[in-house]
Amino acid sequence: MDIQKYMQEVGERARSASRAMARAETTSKNMALEATADLLEHSMEQLLGENRKDMDAGRERGLDEALLDRLELNEERVHGMAEGLRQIATLPDPVGEITDLNYRPSGIQVGKMRVPLGVIGIIYESRPNVTADAAALCLKSGNAAILRGGSEAFHSNQAIAALIHQGLSEAGLPADAVQVVETADREAVGELITMSSYVDVIIPRGGKGLIERISEDARIPVIKHLHGICHVYIDGDADQSKAIDIAFNAKTHRYGVCNAMETLLVAKDVASQCLPPLAKRYQDKGVELRGCEATQKILPGIVAATDEDWDEEYLAPVLSIRVVSGLNGAMDHIHQHSSGHTESIVTESYSRARRFMAEVDSSSVMVNASTRFADGFEYGLGAEIGISTDKIHVRGPVGLEGLTSQKFIVLGDGHIRK
Repeated sequence: MDIQKYMQEVGERARSASRAMARAETTSKNMALEATADLLEHSMEQLLGENRKDMDAGRERGLDEALLDRLELNEERVHGMAEGLRQIATLPDPVGEITDLNYRPSGIQVGKMRVPLGVIGIIYESRPNVTADAAALCLKSGNAAILRGGSEAFHSNQAIAALIHQGLSEAGLPADAVQVVETADREAVGELITMSSYVDVIIPRGGKGLIERISEDARIPVIKHLHGICHVYIDGDADQSKAIDIAFNAKTHRYGVCNAMETLLVAKDVASQCLPPLAKRYQDKGVELRGCEATQKILPGIVAATDEDWDEEYLAPVLSIRVVSGLNGAMDHIHQHSSGHTESIVTESYSRARRFMAEVDSSSVMVNASTRFADGFEYGLGAEIGISTDKIHVRGPVGLEGLTSQKFIVLGDGHIRK
C-alpha cells in the first residue's frame, strides 16, 4: 500500500464529509448515534470475538497487564459504549449556538456562533472503546474524524468502525464522516499529523512516548495531556472514614487509567491515625507501597520512595506516599510534581478546601471526592475524547464544546461604516 497516497485520499474524503457534517441537522446526528448504539449491543458476540483476536495477539506479544486491561472488551464495556452514545444523543447540540449578541453604537449586532473545528485526527493506543467515544463526540459536534488506533486493537477497531458506518448510513449521513485508518503501518501516523490541508486538530491518546512524539512532529495544533500524575491530599481536618475510602478508591478502582491516584499526601497531624488502616487495605489488595522517611516510620517494611517516584505515572498497583507538614506542604509538592491532571483534598475545613481549589493549578480539582471522577461520562459530557492538561482552547475532559470553536457574527440591515 502506498501510505502517503492512501492517507491523502482519507484526508480528502474527511474534508468533504466535514462540510456535510457542519450543516447536518441535530435529528440526523442523534439518529446515527442511536442506531450505532443499538448495533453495538446487537453485535455483541461479533465484537467480543474480534476483541479476543486482539487479546490473544497481545498476550503473545507480551503486553503488560495495564495495556491488556485497556484493550479488553466485555459485555459491560460494550454496553457502556452504547450508553455513552445514547447519552451524547440526549445532550444539547452546541453547533449554531449564538451567544453574547448585542447592539453596537453603529446599529449592528455582534455576537458569537459556535461552529465545528472541521476534521479531527485522533491517535490512540489499546482502548477500542475510544473508537466509539471519539466518533460519537465528533459526530454530534459536527466534525469529521480520522481515527488511527493502535495495531494491538486492529480487529476490535475495524469491527466498531463498520457498525459506525452502518449507523451513519441509516441516518443519511456520509460514512466518510468517521474513518478508521485501515493499516497498522506507523507511517500512517506520520502522514496524519502533517496533513494540514485536510486536518484541523490532532488529539493523541496513549502513553507519554506517543504523545511526546506527536507533539514534537505535528504540523497541526494538538490537544493533549502527557501523563496523569494525580494526587489525593488527606488534610489534618479530614474525616478519617471519608479519607480512607476516597484514597483507596482513587488508587484501586482501576490501575491503568490516567485519573488513578499515583501519590498520596497525608498531613503529619493525622498520618499515624489514617495510614495504618489504609495500608492494610492496600496491601490486602496487592498494592506495593513506597514511602518517604516519615511514612516508613509509621509503616515499617514498605519500600523507600525515590525522587523519581514522585514523578512516576505507575498505571499499576504501586503507590507513593508522602507525609507533609500540612496544606502548604501538600500544595508545594503538587506544584512541583503534578502533571496538571487531577488533584483532590479530603478535608472538613471550608477555608482549606477553598484555598486548595483556588491555588492548585490542574485541569480538575476536587474536594472530598475520588480522582476517578475526572471523566467525561461522570461530568455529564456523555463521553470524552481525552483529558486535556493544556491551558489554551480546552482544559480537562474534552466533550462536545471542546470540539467546537466560535466565530463572530455581525447582523446588519444595510449598515455601512462611516
